[in-house]
Amino acid sequence: MEKLLAARLHAVKVRPYLAGALFALHVVEDRSVPTMAVDAHWRCYVSPGFVTRTPVEELAGVWVHEVSHLLRDHHGRGERYARAHGEFGPGERLRRNIAADFEINDDIYGDGLPRPVGTVHPSLLRLPDGLLMEEYLRTASMSGLASDLAWLDCGSGADGQVRPWELGPGGAHGLSRQQRDAVRFRVAEAIKGRPGDAPEGWRRWAEEAFHPPQPWRQLLGAAVRSAVAAPGVGEDHSYRRPSRRSAGLPGVLLPSLRRSPPRVCVVIDTSGSVSDAELGSALLEVTAIARAVGGRRDLVSVISCDAAAEAVVPLCRAENVELIGGGGTDLRSGFAQALRSRPRPDVIVALTDGQTPWPSAQPPCRTIVGLFSRPGGAAAEKDPDYVPDSPPPWARVVSIG
Repeated sequence: MEKLLAARLHAVKVRPYLAGALFALHVVEDRSVPTMAVDAHWRCYVSPGFVTRTPVEELAGVWVHEVSHLLRDHHGRGERYARAHGEFGPGERLRRNIAADFEINDDIYGDGLPRPVGTVHPSLLRLPDGLLMEEYLRTASMSGLASDLAWLDCGSGADGQVRPWELGPGGAHGLSRQQRDAVRFRVAEAIKGRPGDAPEGWRRWAEEAFHPPQPWRQLLGAAVRSAVAAPGVGEDHSYRRPSRRSAGLPGVLLPSLRRSPPRVCVVIDTSGSVSDAELGSALLEVTAIARAVGGRRDLVSVISCDAAAEAVVPLCRAENVELIGGGGTDLRSGFAQALRSRPRPDVIVALTDGQTPWPSAQPPCRTIVGLFSRPGGAAAEKDPDYVPDSPPPWARVVSIG
């Protein structure tokens, strides 16, 4: 234990921004652990034999390695990946562990932390540094490494799969979810307070810890599905199926309320302030919107709009939609064009950077605004003092990107 704690002090000395996380780990001695491993509750399981045969400086690197798994939430991400792809076997567990190691090992070692023999890194498979665990899992099978790395086991904290030696959520000295989040926040604060001390990968992580990215595709899809499923959307009376109330009125035929597929009109901001990448993501969202209405492309139309709205274009294939514009921005003309189209849409989706005037009155249909995110906020290119109006309160707003 004395040697292990000396190694932790060395890790704190050379990586001071990780001190809060390193001291939050609770050590559990366990001879069944191959080397050192962590669980999702911030317990560190340690093999005494491994500590005996490993130099202090290399042990310090292992400390940083294991706590990096927890800070990067590899256990939660590993569980989500396994559920999404149905990969739960021991071979898939090892693949997730290797991919997680690829993500963190590219910027752990050096500057006081020597790289131990046998450390896995992306170059073993001729992969680039700087990718995420999920990207490595998608781009490489890792079958060539699996036989040589069968000993590799960083615990459930690295891949989300519980090990026999772990104490579980009810065991002693585990951190609660709130405590784990507090540790991550303190580490992010330390990195942002002295950004020159941390590698680029850790600085990006700290920025996301303060401003977690929204799952905007899921949010936008949910907003569209909620709008098209709302009462009144796509509903009309029909005599094809008489109302059940007709039984109480002999000789009178009452219509029933029939739900027809809703129509969606997408207004895309094509002004000069919108980048090509943002226009590309807008077309991707048009395809997703078509899926949200049951794959009926005939129910989705697209309007290109800068200062003036172009014609309403029925959707055939999103990649064939021609986006015309490049001037100033006034989405009011796009909204007006959408409402003039026949049949009138049940839902209007506006994809924009927000540098536009908005309609003064709420349209007579549900409205969703997808805002392209901008670092530091939106600003007009020719007028640095310009501050765009916020989207109106009657629109459901989702940040894109």
